[in-house]
Amino acid sequence: MKIIKTIFDSVLLIKPQVFEDNRGFFFESYQKEKLLTLGISNDFIQDNQSFSKDADTIRGMHFQSPPHAQAKLIRVIGGAILNVVIDIRKGSPSFKKYDTFELSSENKLLLYLPIGFANGFKTLEADCEIQYKVDNYYAPEFDNSFAYNDSEIGIKWDVQSPILSERDAKAPRLEEIQTPFVYGENS
Repeated sequence: MKIIKTIFDSVLLIKPQVFEDNRGFFFESYQKEKLLTLGISNDFIQDNQSFSKDADTIRGMHFQSPPHAQAKLIRVIGGAILNVVIDIRKGSPSFKKYDTFELSSENKLLLYLPIGFANGFKTLEADCEIQYKVDNYYAPEFDNSFAYNDSEIGIKWDVQSPILSERDAKAPRLEEIQTPFVYGENS
């Protein structure tokens, strides 16, 4: 496994070692000891999977608040997405900045997202399936979201008519919610 740098020191894009031959391929999508050597020591306790049937589906921007905040290890097992990560840690030098990553079943990249970052994605094609590990259980009362199209953040989604859930369509702007993360305290 190799690290590909991102604009955030703690957000890691991981390229696994893939073994291919005439039959197909094999790779380790999760191997705790190898992740430890990359500085990822989270104890992932739950696997989640989502499926989006149409291209231009947007999910996000989502995060879970402390004490149920979650770090995530994300990969695409079918299709391709544009994954967007936003730093929501007050006091961080990169507060409200974002980065984008194309994750696909073809490139097999993994994205490690520590707590203190919001996550969302746009499907780049139909039939996208995403699998991600989290290090804390889902707690609906601590589940939060803010607008994917928050003008203050200015994400370039490059989509005219996104397919959204009712929740994501009605999400408030980031400044309208209290971000519970403080740089250096809970991240």
